[in-house]
Amino acid sequence: MAETSDERILLSVIFRHDQSRPVGRLQEQLAEQGFFERFPPKGCEVVSWYVMMGLGQVATLSVPAGSLREVNRAIEGTAWGAFRTEIYASYDFRPVARDQRGGNLSLAKPIEI
Repeated sequence: MAETSDERILLSVIFRHDQSRPVGRLQEQLAEQGFFERFPPKGCEVVSWYVMMGLGQVATLSVPAGSLREVNRAIEGTAWGAFRTEIYASYDFRPVARDQRGGNLSLAKPIEI
């Protein structure tokens, strides 16, 4: 199948915190490096973005297939130094799991506090 300009991929990006420095200093460095302005690049959609205590942050992006380089450059230019990064191609398995379970897949409901 030929690639079209509207094809998208999912990327899971792990931003591992540099635990040798306080979060305030990391935030300052990210601001100085332009992280908050450049990540995610234009055209990318944030599917989820979670803080995982003891690990850092995990962001899942929906990215136009032709924009992979822009995502990589935004991370290299703005996140490195404050985070160690890992990037993985991923996909939504929920529809497959739902089909395998005969349509019986309940998603966890948030607990109200």
